[in-house]
Amino acid sequence: MAGRGSRGQEICDRSRAFALRIVHMYQEIGKHDVGRILGQQLLRSGTSIGANVEEAQAAHSDKDFLFKMTIALKEARETRYWLLLLKDSAIFPAAKFDEILDEVEQLIRIIYTITRNTKQNMQ
Repeated sequence: MAGRGSRGQEICDRSRAFALRIVHMYQEIGKHDVGRILGQQLLRSGTSIGANVEEAQAAHSDKDFLFKMTIALKEARETRYWLLLLKDSAIFPAAKFDEILDEVEQLIRIIYTITRNTKQNMQ
């Protein structure tokens, strides 16, 4: 199945590292009222990416793998939304979000490619 093996481990490691960055970001932005409220949404979606990628590695079929990776993709897109909202709100310095936004964009592209290739291989 696509995305498993060493490449699967790479996306697992990368999405887990991203989740840790989200946790650290939440610890900082959660000190403020709006940051805490928006940050809780960010924390949920940002950590869910890696959880779903990890679950996909143990999928019992290509269809199950695709389902879990599709959820990971949706969570990555939601995470991008919360990051952009926090950045655009100007509550925190915008530069604080640039690097992590770049990383979520890369994760979206990688996970999208995995899901697209899996769909093609299933046909």
